[in-house]
Amino acid sequence: MGAEIRTPGSAETRTTASAPPVLVDAEAGVRASASGAAARRALLAHPALLLIGIVLASLNMRVALAGVAPLVGEISAAFGLSATATSLVTSVPVLFLGVGAMVAPWLGRRFGAERVLFAALLLLGVGILARVLPSVYALYGGGILVGTSIALLNVLMPGLIKRDFPDRAAAMTSVYTGAMIAGATLAAAAAVPLEKALGGGWEGSLAFWSLLAAVAALAWLPQVLIARGRTGHGVRAVPATASRPVSVWRSALAWQVTLFMGLQSLWSYVLIAWMPTIFTDHGMSRSTAGVVFAFNNLIQVAGAFVVPLLAGRMRSQRPLIVLVTTLVAAGYAGLMVAPVEGAWLWSAVLGVGQGGAVGLALTLIVLRSGDAVTAARLSGMAQTVGYLLAAAGPLAAGALHQATGSWTLPICVVLGVCAAALGVGLLAARDRTV
Repeated sequence: MGAEIRTPGSAETRTTASAPPVLVDAEAGVRASASGAAARRALLAHPALLLIGIVLASLNMRVALAGVAPLVGEISAAFGLSATATSLVTSVPVLFLGVGAMVAPWLGRRFGAERVLFAALLLLGVGILARVLPSVYALYGGGILVGTSIALLNVLMPGLIKRDFPDRAAAMTSVYTGAMIAGATLAAAAAVPLEKALGGGWEGSLAFWSLLAAVAALAWLPQVLIARGRTGHGVRAVPATASRPVSVWRSALAWQVTLFMGLQSLWSYVLIAWMPTIFTDHGMSRSTAGVVFAFNNLIQVAGAFVVPLLAGRMRSQRPLIVLVTTLVAAGYAGLMVAPVEGAWLWSAVLGVGQGGAVGLALTLIVLRSGDAVTAARLSGMAQTVGYLLAAAGPLAAGALHQATGSWTLPICVVLGVCAAALGVGLLAARDRTV
């Protein structure tokens, strides 16, 4: 029988008697079976449904994390938590972003991306609701569910976009990245107003976002039904070249890319966990702190959109590494010196740096990979190790703040993280591949 392969730039397939199978699915090195290919064509016949599903799922990728930050003081008071224990409210979900990333490729191969994304959205809604139960164990347990479900979305969404929009992958990546940041912006800005509108409790403000997860799951249901024929679609594909697969875990360059991913995630999640608290501890009102935090999320769109476009046109991305790490370091230094007086400026500087850094980290995964198989493996490695590393950020910052009663030492430590990110980033940005 002939092998089914995809014509470059087309969703159609052709058959050849001798050509080896090539990768047509981003789910960690598998190609579609005949039933899988037919189901995929049916799915792509309804691109509007798929686009709506992608946008709604992407809106949920940071909502459950960003919506907590403006309310963390009240959550801490409600349960009598120390600063260190409070930091776990954010650290636990981030930790399970890394844990969930380990199993996401296997789940995608076993059940198909559509089913796993649908289940992840349902799990996200359950996790959000669990966090508002009157139990500290439910608070942290819900965080585990939230982190795991977001990890599944994080890992499988880029692969689905590469698979179903091969000619518009960059544009669709911009769409889902923009939707992700827009969701975080909306959640941060609405957290305190929702609290007041729903009766004055933080529980209602957090629980509200389970509705967004439910709507997104409903939008994914048609994809699940259309793609039901993809059960058992995972047929292992062999790369066209007979070369031995690259072991990314033994590559120094892969570790450099991974560490840059992890360090930039660490400084971002410290801000997600503590930025509003830093402002309120220096006398800013909670509502104003929430708006400034939302502005920080919104401005990230600029960096996340522009920096990857520039990176793709450069042989070496070292100037961009210097730019984004310098912006983030300058913003953090501003938070230490004049947090309230320069709040809007520091939020803008940090936003451009944060958005540019995450966009650059994701772009480096592609640019430093020699082929699609390596890219999939490097992506899994970078997200697993990177998020496990990032989970230490909010926890360490909270512990240092509790020990010193000040934000000076935690910010100084993050400035050290910026220096480390600059070092590994300059190595990762060299024009070479794993």
